[in-house]
Amino acid sequence: MGTLLTHGLIRFYLLTILATHKMKGTETFKNTIKAHLDNRAAQDPLFAVRYQQEGKSIDECVNYILNTVKKSGCHGFADEEIYSMAAHYYDESDISEKDLKEVGCNVVVNHHIELTEEEKAKLKEKAEKDYYNQQLDKARNAEKRRAEAKRKEAEEKAAKFKVVQTSLF
Repeated sequence: MGTLLTHGLIRFYLLTILATHKMKGTETFKNTIKAHLDNRAAQDPLFAVRYQQEGKSIDECVNYILNTVKKSGCHGFADEEIYSMAAHYYDESDISEKDLKEVGCNVVVNHHIELTEEEKAKLKEKAEKDYYNQQLDKARNAEKRRAEAKRKEAEEKAAKFKVVQTSLF
């Protein structure tokens, strides 16, 4: 669980299927899948042999995953589900060409980001400063509204007591 690949869930959404514009999965998605497969191949010698097969590529693997997801009709998957689709691509030798064609879509990959203590401190300082400025703006606006209300009240009061001088002509 200590690697970047296993932190959190990869939210895999097919946001928009583009009929006229073909687009491969994002580079981030492809790199995430490749890193997972590289890690698995390093730990599992049997998988490493299948992973290095002639005629298999990470681009086709991504296309296989996208086509499998599209067929399922679902729009969100856990990391393990996507990773098992990637492994299945390398495990199977009889995947149809139809399952390897490019799919026009957008892919969203969420990663858990670890911040250093310095980055956390800077973000906390910025958040406190932003909050202070927001509260200051609220106070200033409230004071402006009170002053405007007082001014209007004074004008109305003055208008009530204003003596209208009639003209004799």
